[in-house]
Amino acid sequence: MAAAPLLEPLQYPIARRDDTVVDNYHGVLVPDPYRWLEDPDAEEVKDFVQKQVNLTETVLKQCQTREKLQKKLTEFYDYPKYDAPFREGDKFFYFHNTGLQPQKVLYMQDRLDAQPDVLLDPNELSEDGTVALSAYAVSKDAKYLAYALSSSGSDWVTIKIMGVQDKKVHNDTLSWVKFSDINWTHDSKGFFYCRFPAPKEGEKVDAGTETNANLDHQMFYHFMGTDQSEDILCWEDPAHPKHTFAAQVTDDGKYALLYTFESTDPVNKLYYCDISAFPNGLEGYKGKSLLPFIKLVDNFDAYYGAIANDDTLFTFRTNKDAPRYKLVRVDLKEPTTWTDVLDEAEKDVLESAIAVNRNQIIVSYMSDVKDVLQLRDLKTGMLLHQLPIDIGTVYDVSARREDSMVFISFTSFLSPGIIYQCNLESGVPDIKIFREIIVPGFNRTEFHVNQVFVSSKDGVRLPIFIVAKKDIPLDGSHPCLLYAYGGFDISIKPSFSVSRIVLMRNLGAIYCVANIRGGGEYGEEWHKAGRLASKQTCFDDFISAAEYLVSTGYTQPRKLCIEGGSNGGLLIGACINQRPDLYGCALAHVGVMDMLRFHKFTIGHAWTSEYGSSEKEEEFHWLIKYSPLHNVKRPWEKSPAQASQYPPTLLLTADHDDRVVPLHSLKFLATLQYVLCTSLDKSPQTNPIIARIDVKAGHGAGRPTKKMIESSTDSYSFMAKMLGASWVD
Repeated sequence: MAAAPLLEPLQYPIARRDDTVVDNYHGVLVPDPYRWLEDPDAEEVKDFVQKQVNLTETVLKQCQTREKLQKKLTEFYDYPKYDAPFREGDKFFYFHNTGLQPQKVLYMQDRLDAQPDVLLDPNELSEDGTVALSAYAVSKDAKYLAYALSSSGSDWVTIKIMGVQDKKVHNDTLSWVKFSDINWTHDSKGFFYCRFPAPKEGEKVDAGTETNANLDHQMFYHFMGTDQSEDILCWEDPAHPKHTFAAQVTDDGKYALLYTFESTDPVNKLYYCDISAFPNGLEGYKGKSLLPFIKLVDNFDAYYGAIANDDTLFTFRTNKDAPRYKLVRVDLKEPTTWTDVLDEAEKDVLESAIAVNRNQIIVSYMSDVKDVLQLRDLKTGMLLHQLPIDIGTVYDVSARREDSMVFISFTSFLSPGIIYQCNLESGVPDIKIFREIIVPGFNRTEFHVNQVFVSSKDGVRLPIFIVAKKDIPLDGSHPCLLYAYGGFDISIKPSFSVSRIVLMRNLGAIYCVANIRGGGEYGEEWHKAGRLASKQTCFDDFISAAEYLVSTGYTQPRKLCIEGGSNGGLLIGACINQRPDLYGCALAHVGVMDMLRFHKFTIGHAWTSEYGSSEKEEEFHWLIKYSPLHNVKRPWEKSPAQASQYPPTLLLTADHDDRVVPLHSLKFLATLQYVLCTSLDKSPQTNPIIARIDVKAGHGAGRPTKKMIESSTDSYSFMAKMLGASWVD
């Protein structure tokens, strides 16, 4: 049965077009009639947004499954969630959400079997749960907790300090912090953090809705109990305003490491400073300029991440001459002599290495998008034991180098989460389940997970996970959700999703994840195969995955919904432009849609290593070919015989997304509606093109549970309506 059309054709609001705005890119004139939508504070923009919100509500009201979905998701989300415990000093700490709490709560206990005590509950910090904890660090002696709070989903955070024993919040308040960890020195007197300069007097500061570029990152050291103005400026690089920094204090407390990044690429510089050699500690640097960092790696040709050090002998994980990563060692006394400790594997990617039990490491490999855990010798890299885990994802290994007790967090498509406790004291790993996360009413035996390998357009083998109810007939009758990301060296691994389980259970859907190129699933070569001049490969891979699902009878085009977020939102935007006939619905979350101007807003400049920049002639020509905003065309003009149209499309964005600013989705929305709908008297485009614009929300991190449920409800009830999927209890 075909999807019931909407009750009546949509009346799209008419958005003003300013035809005077035309940019000249290397001799090519490119109009940008909706440039005015780039100003989030303009009344006209607020009016545009409000009209779109009203329009979308008229569509969502017609989605019959909306109430059932909201109810079922709320019921299903209401299960206790736990993170692995971590240790500092003589205490254990862990996060826990009883079920529907907006944010997870930080607990502490003296022993694993002791009564836990709430240390920090972010839910008490705002009425609506939109204040979230984004970074935290407990001091070495477990006396203090430094924590960073984000409001409404913004990347901007404020750092506060609390006493662990008395839970008293100190007066210290650090502002204008962004893209920063918190790293205590071992004397517990203070910590390193990174921030941007405060806005100049008179500049607008509703942090999170502004679009201006983030420049001049700086690294500071804050002393407990002092004003932020007294912090030591440890490092800055005014000659390179786009660089960002990260600090790390080594396990022995002796060194401060400084990482410098020029983009989102996995390459960095690495400097070190022996802070144990300062006669008066860091206090001696108050009022002085910059710490005396020594350069160890001073170019951007590879990634280096410190795993462990014994005095001057350092072990690093790197992709230097090893696209799938390896471990190397260097003595700071002989900085030019590097030796390999653990060679690059033949096809698996070395994702992480954690020093534990004094002289061992737990290494995690990704093998065809499934994790493999091993215990190895830190000095020689030799394999000691394979650690038995199921097929899925290890998302956390929690231990310090001195600990023989390790906690391992595991998840998969059908496992909401298991925390294993692994004791290494006897030499043979003793693994037991410490805590298993149970979702009431969920029975994993109803479902089946299959991984298939599909040939892409150029013949490359592409992994796809297919999750569905057991024994479904492959007769093309099923609604199907295909998800992918494909960028920034990020791997999309098996993970548990309440909303996708509900789709499979109650809407008869099949859920698929395509591990397309551009991600990190097979190391740096896989990443590079889907970036810069090769970005089209990502779209080709995704289209091949969709065609496979149709040709094998899992689904058919009018029953296929595609979904992606951020760089994956760009993927969806490009794919509906390139193959509008292949999908029955599209959900694009917080996508990068204007590929000619993305580098001008907030942290967009860091993505030019991934996409290129329209300011360079050759790169402009790559971008203009697939930029979603610049490639909206009427499909029926290509072949009037088969008056095809764009699939029903829902763009999702949020007012405090300061990562991918909302203007991307707004300009793309206005363009789609104009080209396909409002510029014609009788348009063949009857499928809705709408947007869901959230308030007090950002790029995705820190979203309260209720907002997650609402967003899933609206997205998937729209999908169900458009694919003609009916509810099954």
